Amino acid sequence: MRGEESLLTGTPHEFRAGQAAAAFSPSPTAGAKRRRGTITPVALPPYMRGMRIGLFGGTFDPPHAAHRAACLLAMRRLGLDRVWWLVTPGNPLKNTRGLAPLGERMAAARALAHHPRIDVTDFEARLGSHYTFQTISYLARRCAGVRFVWIMGADNLRSFHRWQRWRDIAGLVPIVVVDRLGPSLYAAGAAAGHAFARVRLPETAAKALPERKPPAWIYLHGLKSPLSSTALRAKRTLQNG
Repeated sequence: MRGEESLLTGTPHEFRAGQAAAAFSPSPTAGAKRRRGTITPVALPPYMRGMRIGLFGGTFDPPHAAHRAACLLAMRRLGLDRVWWLVTPGNPLKNTRGLAPLGERMAAARALAHHPRIDVTDFEARLGSHYTFQTISYLARRCAGVRFVWIMGADNLRSFHRWQRWRDIAGLVPIVVVDRLGPSLYAAGAAAGHAFARVRLPETAAKALPERKPPAWIYLHGLKSPLSSTALRAKRTLQNG
């Protein structure tokens, strides 16, 4: 599945996005629950047509204050109605050995988020989705009319070109990148930053981003938190011996 790479050049946007969204259609066993012979869709947080919803994915092992601060910054600057924290079963690009159980990570994320407009969900595990492309494709089909925006830290922009079908992800939703202390110095110069340089919007256009046709992205300054789940997880491992 990692080899399913496609380019965003040479075809109209409408065809690209439609093709990408149709590329992942969850099977009844993976994307829904069977109940008395009928298919019950996977439960999602509340949404309505026309809503602006930020998607913030990760293992949240552990969640920390910078996760919340980044989402509140994006919520305010982009005019988002809600933000969904997508607590993933695991990150395909990282070693998941020692990863805390999903239930524990969900509970910790809920305790930290503690905001009426932040929804914490594990629907990816119930959907059977292992990659961001699969998740966003499903949401594009399921939640017609919702203006989704993908939220990521600058550290993730630096490695975005390693994500499965990263170019197609950018063709499905606008992306907002929140600066981080350290990664902010070189993230925009990474492979993905160069690939999408022509569709980068000025920071002053943040409010318009959810309404823009992808690919489109923006870089938000003002956070620069040094907190890192990877560093906190390593510290926990050392403490536990």
